[in-house]
Amino acid sequence: MSATEILAYLAAAVIAVPISRRLGFGSVLGYLAAGIAIGPWALGLVDDVDHVLHVAEFGVVLLLFIIGLELQPSRLWALRKAVFGTGAAQVLITGAALWAAAMAFGLAAAPALIVGLTLALSSTAFVLQLLAERRQLTTRHGRTAFAILLFQDLAVIPLLALIPAFAPASGATDAGGAADVVLQLAAVAGLILGGRWLLKPLFRLVARDGGHEIFTAMSVLIVVAAAMLMVHVGLSAALGAFIAGVLLADSEFRHQLEAEIEPFKGLLLGLFFVAVGMSANLGLLADFPLRLIAMTLCLLLIKGAVLYGVGRITGLPAASARSLAVVLSQGGEFAFVLLAAAMEGQLIQRELFETLVLVVTLSMAATPFLVLLDERLASKERSSEPERAFDTPDSGDHRVIVAGLGRFGQIVARVLNMRGIAFTALESDASHVDFLRRFGNVVYYGDARRLELLRAARAGEANIFVVAVEDSATSIQIVETVKGHFPHLKIFARAVDRAHARALKDRKVDYVIRANFASSLEMAENVLTALGDPEDKARRSIQRFRQFDEELLEKERALQQDEGKLIQTVREAERELAFLFASDESSGRRKDKSKED
Repeated sequence: MSATEILAYLAAAVIAVPISRRLGFGSVLGYLAAGIAIGPWALGLVDDVDHVLHVAEFGVVLLLFIIGLELQPSRLWALRKAVFGTGAAQVLITGAALWAAAMAFGLAAAPALIVGLTLALSSTAFVLQLLAERRQLTTRHGRTAFAILLFQDLAVIPLLALIPAFAPASGATDAGGAADVVLQLAAVAGLILGGRWLLKPLFRLVARDGGHEIFTAMSVLIVVAAAMLMVHVGLSAALGAFIAGVLLADSEFRHQLEAEIEPFKGLLLGLFFVAVGMSANLGLLADFPLRLIAMTLCLLLIKGAVLYGVGRITGLPAASARSLAVVLSQGGEFAFVLLAAAMEGQLIQRELFETLVLVVTLSMAATPFLVLLDERLASKERSSEPERAFDTPDSGDHRVIVAGLGRFGQIVARVLNMRGIAFTALESDASHVDFLRRFGNVVYYGDARRLELLRAARAGEANIFVVAVEDSATSIQIVETVKGHFPHLKIFARAVDRAHARALKDRKVDYVIRANFASSLEMAENVLTALGDPEDKARRSIQRFRQFDEELLEKERALQQDEGKLIQTVREAERELAFLFASDESSGRRKDKSKED
């Protein structure tokens, strides 16, 4: 690529990707849009699209290496039922349905099979980002989607190996074909055996004596060598990288390898998607808009129907199965890789390649809107359903009430359990209540802001009320309700930040602890000890800091309505604290010197 083309690629990516992510479309669509913008159908800044696509395919090789690194055998074994059950069912059933549809449109059996299985795959990067942004990775449909995507990533490897076997250009004599298969099996076996015995010792040697830059070079060298070995025997370069990644998945260098490869993978994979965008034939969209829209709808409906059915069969509720179908119904980034390989192997013609690239792109663009529609439907369903009645806590002798069984509240509850202290646990998230109960926890569904629930929980007879909810506004409302109706209760509250802590102190809460404050101080104390401070000196420093910070928090409460004075007070306090520590340090040195004298 020329310097002008590199500049165009970087500028387009820097502009398009943040905009796309901001709009909720993800980075993949941003790269595709950047490619369309600089490609021959728009600005025409890049001409040799095929050359760029060929170079950028190395990004896919690096992606497969990282996927291999993530596939620790223990992790895969723990998810085996969901991955090899639900995931395999989705790919095979969807692939079969799309295979039949492709043959109905006139494709021969072999190309139709490749097209069907290729379109059965969804976008791993796109879907995981979408779920993470909506905090749905831990939901039932989120966990099922992750398992299916993991199987789809694994399915790419045999599909890449299958394409050359089906390609017309691979026709050979039976003897020659048998020899090629033997050679390929020998190469794969040699890579596995050699990697198992040689890779870890090599990386230990390089990590000990080579330095950071040599470790990076070694990482890239292993990927390139494994990829070239597979290409040399007629297999996919991505297969070699994937095997190398799996061999290193359980090594102590896994995270470092991922960190070293990630920048190369990100740039080259981004270049690959830009190249796919440049190769998108917008003339087809202008000439045959109805055909392309119909094909996109057909893909979304077939995949969605299969996913919904698989979800229901595996025990998902109707709403979760629908969400699963919506979030995974699009085509994926690996479709671009597999379709390009199929075109190079003369399994499909360029016109079909360009058409399917546009269909996959349109399906990905439609997904955020479908997700929004699904969320609105789910919201309407929840509002139309009769509200779940709050639980009625039992009438035992419970001295403590804990509101909020998140990560913080669960620790408090476990300590109370350990000491045999009876308590009543309240949680307002119904799905979280059901989840905790599956592990044997006694939790009551209810909103601690409601007075009737607190009375049912016999707050009037309790001694202590622990407010451990994670939302600051809800926490304040609970405190106000408890203070107003049960003034005898001692309130222990968790604050999410300094502003929340000030609000709680304003309401005369008996004990306030800031989230992560105590653990951060403990970490800081250990850091000081590791730097050479005696344990008692490190402990005094932390005690001094804790006392000073609590006093500062009280000053902030008095000035919280005046932001200017608040900022000035905080800055002065930081300088004062630094001066106090410096004074302690010099005083300590003088004492040590007088002892020596």
